[in-house]
Amino acid sequence: MPGFGARLALAIAERGPLCVGIDPHPELLRSWDLPLNAEGLDRFCDICVGAFAGLAVVKPQVAFFEAYGSPGFAVLERVTAALRSAGVLVLADAKRGDIGSTMSAYAQAWVGGGPLAADAVTASPYLGFGSLAPLLEVAARHARGVFVLAATSNPEGAGIQNADAGGRTVAQSIVDDVAALNLAALPQPGSVGVVVGATLPRVPDLSALGGPVLVPGVGAQGGRVEALGSLGGARAGQLLPVVARDILRAGPQVPALRSAAERFRDAVAYLA
Repeated sequence: MPGFGARLALAIAERGPLCVGIDPHPELLRSWDLPLNAEGLDRFCDICVGAFAGLAVVKPQVAFFEAYGSPGFAVLERVTAALRSAGVLVLADAKRGDIGSTMSAYAQAWVGGGPLAADAVTASPYLGFGSLAPLLEVAARHARGVFVLAATSNPEGAGIQNADAGGRTVAQSIVDDVAALNLAALPQPGSVGVVVGATLPRVPDLSALGGPVLVPGVGAQGGRVEALGSLGGARAGQLLPVVARDILRAGPQVPALRSAAERFRDAVAYLA
């Protein structure tokens, strides 16, 4: 199987550079007249699968599934399988980060051969970039991807991410570590990406990354589609903007959701 980076590049070329988030907030379930239980979650996700089956990437926010315990994880398994069977790449937004054997267990869960495994997963490097090694190794073995948090859009992150790390910011050091990993994939696109917020006044240099950039914060959080093209010196086809709430608020009817997603897909098409 081709690596995740190559599969993502093909999906972006064929389906557009957009990642739609499945974020089943309680207020969204209420606005869709769905019960706040696993049954409502399941129905919410069925609607999303029907609306988003033609997109390149869909990102379930794992925390909202965890909130319902084992029934929530069962829904996540089903939605992941349904999206993948429709040719959609699934990015599990789990933001896992740990060390040693615990990180190895997370790796098996999210990018190994288990029922929750997605095409890619988000991960936190803030226990040290080396702590990600078990996750990166398992992902590579299974042709899956990892998106590493680098420069996030939450204000609390700046104190750590913009701190000096030997003449560069901590965020830049993470980007550089990912870039070094992606060199091994050349001439294919790298399968390890970074997460960089769309609303940041200052972003790392992404020009040598050699992999994808997940860009949350577009739409409701203030990120402007037209401002993304110059983000960090990224190249064409490298940026993957994320939109969730601005699309999900168009629900619960599948045609309206699909139309909202297609409008954003068309708006970011210039990034491909």
